[in-house]
Amino acid sequence: MSTLPTARGRAAALAALITVSALCAGDAVARSFPFGPHTRSVNDLGNQFVPFHAHLWDLLHGRADGGLLLNWQSGYGTSFLPDLGTYLTSPYSMLVGLFPRDRIDLAVYVITLLKMATAAAAMTWLLLSLRGDKGGRWWMAAVLGGSYALCGWSVVEASYNPMWMDGLVAFPLLCLVGEWARTARRPVLGPVVVAVAWIANFYTAYMATIGAALVLVVQLLLQEGGARDRMRALLRAAGAVLLGIALATPVLIPVFLGSKHAYPGWTKEFAPAGWADVFARTLPATYSFFTPAVFLGSGALLLACTLAFNSAVPRRERWVWTGLAAATLVSLQWAPTHLVWHVFATPNGSPYRQTFVFAGILVIAAWICLSYDWPGRRALLGGGAVVAVIALAASTSDLVTAWTFPLFAAGIAAVVGGLLLARRGKYAVVAALLLSGALVGQAAATAAYADRQRVGRLDDYPAWGEAHSERAAAVAKADGWPRYRTDVGRDQITGNDPILLGGQGGGYYSSHTPDVFTRTMAALGAGWTSNGRSVQSLDNPVTDAIFAVGARVRTAPGSDPEVTRAAATPALVTVRPAGPEAAYDWNPFRNQELLLGSDVYGDPVDGSCPVGTEAFLWAPNYTGKARLGDNEQVTLRGGQPKRRAALTSLGRVNSPGEKVAYSKDPRRTTLGCLDHVKLTAAVDGLKRTGAVSVDVTDSGVRAELPPGATGQAVIAAPRIAGWSCNGKPADSYQGLVAVPLDGRTTTVDCSFRPPGLKAGAAIGATGLLTLGGLALLPLLRSRLRRRPA
Repeated sequence: MSTLPTARGRAAALAALITVSALCAGDAVARSFPFGPHTRSVNDLGNQFVPFHAHLWDLLHGRADGGLLLNWQSGYGTSFLPDLGTYLTSPYSMLVGLFPRDRIDLAVYVITLLKMATAAAAMTWLLLSLRGDKGGRWWMAAVLGGSYALCGWSVVEASYNPMWMDGLVAFPLLCLVGEWARTARRPVLGPVVVAVAWIANFYTAYMATIGAALVLVVQLLLQEGGARDRMRALLRAAGAVLLGIALATPVLIPVFLGSKHAYPGWTKEFAPAGWADVFARTLPATYSFFTPAVFLGSGALLLACTLAFNSAVPRRERWVWTGLAAATLVSLQWAPTHLVWHVFATPNGSPYRQTFVFAGILVIAAWICLSYDWPGRRALLGGGAVVAVIALAASTSDLVTAWTFPLFAAGIAAVVGGLLLARRGKYAVVAALLLSGALVGQAAATAAYADRQRVGRLDDYPAWGEAHSERAAAVAKADGWPRYRTDVGRDQITGNDPILLGGQGGGYYSSHTPDVFTRTMAALGAGWTSNGRSVQSLDNPVTDAIFAVGARVRTAPGSDPEVTRAAATPALVTVRPAGPEAAYDWNPFRNQELLLGSDVYGDPVDGSCPVGTEAFLWAPNYTGKARLGDNEQVTLRGGQPKRRAALTSLGRVNSPGEKVAYSKDPRRTTLGCLDHVKLTAAVDGLKRTGAVSVDVTDSGVRAELPPGATGQAVIAAPRIAGWSCNGKPADSYQGLVAVPLDGRTTTVDCSFRPPGLKAGAAIGATGLLTLGGLALLPLLRSRLRRRPA
């Protein structure tokens, strides 16, 4: 401990150890994966993050269909760079390639642990940079660093949204960038740190940047010097942030435009939580999705509340830091500042995603409280009184559980005892054990409680198991890409089964699900969840022909996956007549015929279909069961806008007059009678006039057409923004990529470039040159000084 860097390093390592130990202990108590049979893959963790990390694994090992720009496996072909920039650009994501693919859930868990450990270490390093290690308190900085990483926001909410963890890491690192700007140090490293933070996850990095700016302003208010010095520091900080963001624009601009082109999710007006619930979330073992998870452990909370009463801290510093903490708390609850924190839009889901910044500010306040001297009895009494008021206010909240106050009281007792022992200076080891033990115990209990609550309240998804392996093996065996697509099936494990299990299906769930894709699939009868952001595979022979699906996996309960192959499948590129694009209407049967180019559905007579046809039911808002005659029942789950039931086959009609029976009265329904003979003829026609050969790359399609082809060449992929063909922006044919033909052109060459990539690359290159100039500037100055007069 003879030098500050040594103290920082050991303290950071201790903070990381405390964090990992607490979280693993909590998961083990809850018997959650990987320490027990209960899944931890709830909500977006199982539905998005695990599948996207599986796709990254495939990319790293050369097994993916598509590349960094275009994902051929999801949504019949969709832009991948926005998804990469949203879910996978954390530096830790690359570690997924070191794990076996069937241990993808473990890989994501380990990455989450590493992010939390890094956040703890970074916060500890920041604390010791703000006030140094005076009086042998480096181990207490480690406890507070662990408190930050184990805050309620982290263990309750961000643990199943791993991309948010990048913001947890970013806040202390960006505060360090502010310190470097204030002291005119590290002009090159600062922008690099900003760039990494914004690339890792721009959403939480934006919040972390606001928080770091507030911390810098406080530091400037407290430092000695004139207004000119403060302004120079602010300009250096602003320059570092702007340059760092410029370096990140090759990812940021495509992500931003990907959001602009996405199908609109649901919106909700912000309503502040009740203050009793807000105070309850400062305590251990509470859970709620729509309140700020402020829990920090009794140690950090007591010290932050004690700051205003600790006379060892200069009066001005006490009140400025206390004021910042109070103002930040109020900003969580006030609608205008709520919008500022969330990029001026109330998010879909938890409205308190900025809570980690407030937690970080409280931890800094706690460190300021004890960095001058260990608080004495009077200061602890004052802080204890504030904590008692918080606990009393929280006692009326329904969020308080039977474990909350016993854990809280035990933690407070341990913390007070540890602080008083530490003040004596002879029992540092015992004090450290009491303070770190209180944190680990409370955080582990909170994590375990959250593990159990999440599984009961949110959708959950199993970790990779036998069912995954069987389906993946069936898809791999049937795969014939790009001659035809293989769809993993309508019976989903997750909303992103195509990238999790393989194939090139229509299922896709992302924050960037394209508007044109959702609307096209909806017009054809597809179902969805998540208000249209999670589009489901459509199990229908007509749409299979339209999208060149030649093999489909179907899984019945208790049975092995079964692969069904189409008798004939059109090529990925077909030729259609020229003419203006028609508008889809409400009827998916007519829309499918319009896109196919042939009439294949008949209308039911007196509510029943002709013998030999296949009956399809369209009831998007119906939730219940339906049955055709003696066929098996099918289940539909509708209810727009949140859920939409898919166009569903009721089976072949075996005898005249068979009608549909419902488990309850449905709302508006439509029945279509598919004539498979007509469909076969239509498919044969598309094959006969379609592409002779098709070559698919990671960013485009090249096809050779029969001589003299006229009309339009249509690629069986949604016409999302970014497609160009034969040197011009691609046309649209009922929502698919199209190229006009003149009878002389026999080659169709289409490429995809995400919108904003070119502009982002140009800005990023400019930023890189500027950064290089900053790096060379000291060398240039040195040479100029050495030059003779």
